[in-house]
Amino acid sequence: MSAELQTVRVHILDKDYQVACPAEQRDALVESARYLDQQMRAIRQSGKVIGLERIAVMAALNITHELIQRGEQSQKGSQDVHDRLRRLSARIDDTLSNYRQIEM
Repeated sequence: MSAELQTVRVHILDKDYQVACPAEQRDALVESARYLDQQMRAIRQSGKVIGLERIAVMAALNITHELIQRGEQSQKGSQDVHDRLRRLSARIDDTLSNYRQIEM
């Protein structure tokens, strides 16, 4: 079952690009292009990076860094939840064990 592709025109740093994507991913693509455009404009306005290719690479590095940080934060949060669940499970096991001993 293949998704029907549609062509979407996005505008990034004063240039138009046509990109094919599944119809149900159109909004996500447009939002991604908007975010990339904002990042690239911020880099260009800083005046520290010159040239479209270098601006694009710096934006890609910045966005990748953001994703990695979010992933690390998410993993840390998942580990915290996992640890809490393990401690809770141990407490439940202890309580059930004590309850069984009282019944005997």
